[in-house]
Amino acid sequence: MSTVLPAFPRLVFTVLEPLACIGGYLAPILDTSSFAASQVPTITPTPLTSTTQVLALQLGNCYGLIALIAIGVLYATSEPKVVRNYLIACAIADVGHLWATYTVLGYANFVDVKGWNSLAWGNIGFTLFLFVTRVGYLMGFLGKNRVAAGAKKLV
Repeated sequence: MSTVLPAFPRLVFTVLEPLACIGGYLAPILDTSSFAASQVPTITPTPLTSTTQVLALQLGNCYGLIALIAIGVLYATSEPKVVRNYLIACAIADVGHLWATYTVLGYANFVDVKGWNSLAWGNIGFTLFLFVTRVGYLMGFLGKNRVAAGAKKLV
């Protein structure tokens, strides 16, 4: 495992986020209809079109890809620049994810925390938590990078 990240960001990005992404991968595979219908908490479920089904399954596949990339990058590198660039890319994607959710839900539903279902908590709450944690790490608020065991220090 990469020892570059301080303890809290390491827990978030190498354990919690990949586990959440694996859940996002499995959810549409196990119950495509429920996964698709739950994307917008206020809409009454309707029968899925083929397009909706394939989009839900492709979204699940993207979550699986994110989990694999996170594990591949963060467990394999001891280079702070690689970790930093990976987390910058993820932070940009977090903003896009939040924007897409906001665009469909609208302001009232986006901020109605009491009305959120489990997918809204993932799409808004957890994504916002990840974004804040990424920015906090990138700004140095969550600890300093650690030197990986066996890494050569450049002078």
